[in-house]
Amino acid sequence: MQIPENLLYTNEHEWVKLEGDVATIGITDYAQGELGDIVFVDLPQKNAATTQLKPFGTIEAVKTVSDLYAPLSGAIIDVNAKLSDQPELINQDCYGEGWLIKIKISDQAEIQNLLSPADYKALV
Repeated sequence: MQIPENLLYTNEHEWVKLEGDVATIGITDYAQGELGDIVFVDLPQKNAATTQLKPFGTIEAVKTVSDLYAPLSGAIIDVNAKLSDQPELINQDCYGEGWLIKIKISDQAEIQNLLSPADYKALV
């Protein structure tokens, strides 16, 4: 199981890559492994708002459907359009081509609520 050291994490198994006031968000290697083969992802539109710890979409695997939770509050500035035709990218490359959304962070203080790689390793 991969837990990259350059990312932050949530208790709900999302990862966050911070670049200034932009956060790229996806699900962790642990999460995609637990879900199994991912067959569909329902993501919001650009410019939609996210609220920390509130659902922003769903991810459907062969055996279950799960909510996706926003690690941070902000406005969605990009959505991974490839996933509508290739949801399996999440299984194949969850930290790369399988990213979900990018948001412009509205409250930098919320970053303190995220887990470090060590904290996430302890969680899983």
